[in-house]
Amino acid sequence: MTQLETCWIQVHQRIESACRLAGRDPDSVQLIAVSKTRTAREILALHALGQARFGENYVQEFVAKWEALTPRAVVPPLEWHFIGALQRNKTRAVAERADWVHSIDRLKIAQRLSDQRPADRPALQVCLQVDLSGEPGKAGIAEADLEPLAAATAELPGLRLRGLMALPPPSTDPTEQRRPFRRLRELLDRLNARGHRLDTLSMGMSGDLEAAILEGATLVRVGTALFGPRNAQVTQA
Repeated sequence: MTQLETCWIQVHQRIESACRLAGRDPDSVQLIAVSKTRTAREILALHALGQARFGENYVQEFVAKWEALTPRAVVPPLEWHFIGALQRNKTRAVAERADWVHSIDRLKIAQRLSDQRPADRPALQVCLQVDLSGEPGKAGIAEADLEPLAAATAELPGLRLRGLMALPPPSTDPTEQRRPFRRLRELLDRLNARGHRLDTLSMGMSGDLEAAILEGATLVRVGTALFGPRNAQVTQA
């Protein structure tokens, strides 16, 4: 058994254990393998184990991997999640290739993604990134501005608003880990009470996925626990 396979099994065991503790069906939580700085060869190796969902943070790197892997027509097809900060001048590359975008925090970005989504592709699945810390300079929409952004994004024809995403400050205290995840779930519930039909909470990473699942995560984004420490440089395979 390879190290990658061992890690993949261990992560799934962690997900299943957390779901049992929360009284949830393990199938209600999907794993996104965060493959930034990882090669196409590593992605294919993990895909061969059964992993189909991959998350990328950097547009140029994502495009290179998409172009390297898409012609191979792997089965099941790779599902690409863009989870990093997105600048206005790079939205087209993501709109044309990604299946999901988790990091929308401005209406202008949402509008550009919608306008640039190819007509022959299904609507781009999107989440709004929320800044739960309130610290200046942090990525994400402020809680006070979330409802107007959700309402406007839901009306865009090229997008389908699915839910919320957050990147809380790191903590090793399980109780402290749960607080921001609970808050994100409360914000999702508030939006649904106002007429939205959101079903996705993208939250939880290698160090806190259990806390996120206990608070309702449906997508967990895991890199280090799968692949090990991040590569300093990326070479395409």
